[in-house]
Amino acid sequence: MSPRTIKMDDEVYSYFLDISVREHDVLRRLREETQAMEHARMQIAPEQGQFMRLLVELLDARRTIEVGTFTGYSALATALALPEDGKVIACDVSEEWTSIGRRYWEEAGVASKIDLRIGPANDTLDSLIAEGGAGEFDFMFIDADKSGYPSYYEKGLALLRKGGLIGIDNALWGGSIADASDTGADTEAIREIDRRVRDDDRVTSSLVPIGDGLLLARKR
Repeated sequence: MSPRTIKMDDEVYSYFLDISVREHDVLRRLREETQAMEHARMQIAPEQGQFMRLLVELLDARRTIEVGTFTGYSALATALALPEDGKVIACDVSEEWTSIGRRYWEEAGVASKIDLRIGPANDTLDSLIAEGGAGEFDFMFIDADKSGYPSYYEKGLALLRKGGLIGIDNALWGGSIADASDTGADTEAIREIDRRVRDDDRVTSSLVPIGDGLLLARKR
């Protein structure tokens, strides 16, 4: 037993990946292509993708939302966990980055499950609410511009059913979240959403130290 979360050095992390991660071949190749890109740091870790897939299965999810798709790894991980009639509404502003994901979605046979909407995510979320989507979604993953997190969170709560789950990425922000001297806009935005979720009686929450920190909020 341990009174705190274990700290992983490279050796322990290598064991952790080897013993726990079962990564679909298409996911692996998408991740490897993304790692060669200039903005590779925006890619979630394979263990986080697997954890999210488990969450989707536990929720018996059918309708999900993703804010921030990048090259499509998290959308693919989610889609692979959904039933044949499942759907991911994927929000992003980049045709260039998401075009990479499209190739792998097709190869994995899940392209029909992913409804990619290019444009500001707030507009897409507003449209979903206006179309009667409130209370109709099971899971939402937020991994986009940090200043938008509070708005995405509030609209996500409106769109989720009771018992639905929001996952907010980068909640530990590389550790700089604990550095009081770091007052950058993104860091402050992460601090704001961390506090907001902690104090929100509408949800049950837990900050999981996986990847860059995954903040989970279950709608009561």
